[in-house]
Amino acid sequence: MTGLATTELATTEFSGNAQAMSLVGFTAVATVTLLLCVMTGPDRDDLDEFYTGYSSLSPMRNGLAIAGDYISAASVLGTSGVIALFGHDGVVLALSTALSLMLLMFLLAEPLRNAGRFTMGDALARRMPGRGVRIVACAVTIAALLPLMLVQLAGTGQLLAFVLGFSGESLQTGCIVGLGVLMIGYAAIGGMKGTALIQILKIVMLLGSGAVVAVLILNRFDWDPAALFDTAADRSGVGSAFLDSGLQFAGGPHPDADMISSQLTVVLGGACLPHVTMRMYTASSARQVRRSMSWAVSSVALFVLVVTVVGFGAAALVGRAAIAGIDPQGNTAYLLGSQAAFGARVSTAETFLFTTVTTAVFLTLLASVGGMILACANSLAHDVFATRVQEMSPRREMTLARVSALAVGIPAIVLATLVQHRSLQPLVTLSFCLGASAIAPALVYGLFWRRYTRAGLLWTLIGGSVAVLLLMPGTNLVSGSPVSAFPEADFNWFPFTTTGLVTIPLGFACGWLGTMLSGRRKAQEQRRHYEAVESWILAGAVRRGD
Repeated sequence: MTGLATTELATTEFSGNAQAMSLVGFTAVATVTLLLCVMTGPDRDDLDEFYTGYSSLSPMRNGLAIAGDYISAASVLGTSGVIALFGHDGVVLALSTALSLMLLMFLLAEPLRNAGRFTMGDALARRMPGRGVRIVACAVTIAALLPLMLVQLAGTGQLLAFVLGFSGESLQTGCIVGLGVLMIGYAAIGGMKGTALIQILKIVMLLGSGAVVAVLILNRFDWDPAALFDTAADRSGVGSAFLDSGLQFAGGPHPDADMISSQLTVVLGGACLPHVTMRMYTASSARQVRRSMSWAVSSVALFVLVVTVVGFGAAALVGRAAIAGIDPQGNTAYLLGSQAAFGARVSTAETFLFTTVTTAVFLTLLASVGGMILACANSLAHDVFATRVQEMSPRREMTLARVSALAVGIPAIVLATLVQHRSLQPLVTLSFCLGASAIAPALVYGLFWRRYTRAGLLWTLIGGSVAVLLLMPGTNLVSGSPVSAFPEADFNWFPFTTTGLVTIPLGFACGWLGTMLSGRRKAQEQRRHYEAVESWILAGAVRRGD
């Protein structure tokens, strides 16, 4: 490995050949995926096909689609960046994402599939019918997914600017608007089956190209992971601290508690985000859910291995300081590490492979937002509008779902253009905090606690969400640090990076308190109602006499 420690990127911009091939790749992917949506789009009066794709996907394809929804562009770029900048702490973050999907697999997947039909509102309203429950569930769904949509859309403009070498703000804004419209089309035209096919294509390209890059990086270090880690630590500028716990949160007043809070938020929040849980309804049986989740967990485990190698490879081959100089959040580390894996001389084949990597990341951005828009549109149409009209026709509800995709997508595009030049990490954290503090307690209580009442459910969803929205502006991700969303201001008063350590227990406490205050009579009524559907929720079996 002579000279390996001094390997540098000659430039942060890519060659004209790579830029041209990337542009062709992006255009081809956008065209092919849109055609897939048109070809697989549902009939105008078939709700089951639009919402679940008739549950026709095999366990392998459904599992890959679940993994595709779960691994967003924020996961790819953000996790690799944290690994490249903070070493050990980034690996823990990557492992937390895999643990989160395992939590969904073993605890929630089958009950969710049994209790729900199309949306999270279905699962919660099965034992607590009422339009109020559905409206609040829809509001929390949109609140949890909208920040992630903004991150993906704003990231699209940044990715194209970085890869294609342009820096004009108007061009980046044009990319956000154009691709946002394309993503709305994915959701409105393709429905569940169309977006599932895009997710499958995305995960295959992402893992395939990433695995090749990881192999090239390991080959540069003679297949010795220890040499890779040691070189990354040497070039990190912080020495052995790069391989020890706590570097990411070292500047905070309570680094250990801050790290626990962040990992707890990722584990609980990632498992319960609505665009992931909606995939449970696409399985035809509980057995299919288990098999699908096995494929999903295996795919995410491979992703963790790939992103760990690429992240450390970026730190070792490019250097921590160089990565932070380009982007303080490290979101370019995945692409920089992939480019550096080819060495100083890049052949046509390696240029093609790098184009595949950038195209896979581009497709990840497209597919992630498409799935999130679909989840929000489904909830808005099915939980809010369809329940307002008795016996709404399937054709009208599907039209409402497609219009809802516009109603969700257009504000997301506008907001993404406004936040594109600020740090997007607070938005990612906000989504996961809402998932962990409001949705996770509601699902756990709603699926497993017999005495849980309607008041308890509303207290959980509203109380957990309000707590996150009140505390999040006080974190150092929003202000008080050079890499925050508002570095020029300082209204940082909350001592942790994420709100999870406070708001997750608070979300569970709100559900318990709301149930207790409902009174014994309400609790007993809910217990009897739950017992009537318990066998179906937990085992998918209908009791005799039901």
